[in-house]
Order: sequence, then C-alpha cells, then structure tokens
Amino acid sequence: MGVLLGVALAGAVGAPARFVLEAWVQRRTAGRWPIGTLTINVTGSLLLGFLTGLALYHALPSTPKTILGTGFCGAYTTFSTFAYETVRLAEAGEGRGAARNLIASLVLPPLAAALGLALAAI
Repeated sequence: MGVLLGVALAGAVGAPARFVLEAWVQRRTAGRWPIGTLTINVTGSLLLGFLTGLALYHALPSTPKTILGTGFCGAYTTFSTFAYETVRLAEAGEGRGAARNLIASLVLPPLAAALGLALAAI
C-alpha cells in the first residue's frame, strides 16, 4: 500500500511539473512546433535513464525507483500529447513540422535515457 501511495503522490507532482514546464518552454518559443512537449519527454527520459542507472550500478532500492520512475516520470512524460501534436501539425498542412516532431520525439528521448544511464554509471 505504501508504494501505491508513493506512486500516486509522485504522479501528483509529475503532472503539474509537466504542465508548468511545457507552458514555460512553449511561451518562450515562436511557432506551432511543440518544443515544450519534446522538452518534457527528453528531460523525463533523461531522469528515468538516470534512475535506472542508479538501480543497476548503485543498488538504488526498487521502491524509490518505482515511485519516482512510475509515479513522477510516468506522469511527467507524455506519449499521447506527442502523438496528438504530430497529428495536429499534419492536419494543419504542416507535414514537415509533423515529420520533424515525429523523428525528434522517437530519437531524442531514447538518447536522453541512454545518457542518463551513462551518467549514473560514473
């Protein structure tokens, strides 16, 4: 029951953090391209990779990894918003923007996770 509560509380922090950071980034950039969502997914993947590395290389117990990884990172990152924004760009006739978003969102978050994993190994 403690882990479930921890995941719920971490998720209650992750979702508003996503909302605030995404809005902050998007306000500071011009255009319709969803850089805010990409920023969220890259930073969340970096953090999840780092947590995974701490668990693998430094014996981070599974409970904090589960709470932070599933709770915070799960609520913080968003695949559905990335998918929605990509379709929205395509429907608006911005095929290149949609393709850029698709490629960036499928390449950069895994690279960020790998970087987080590598950083934790140090």
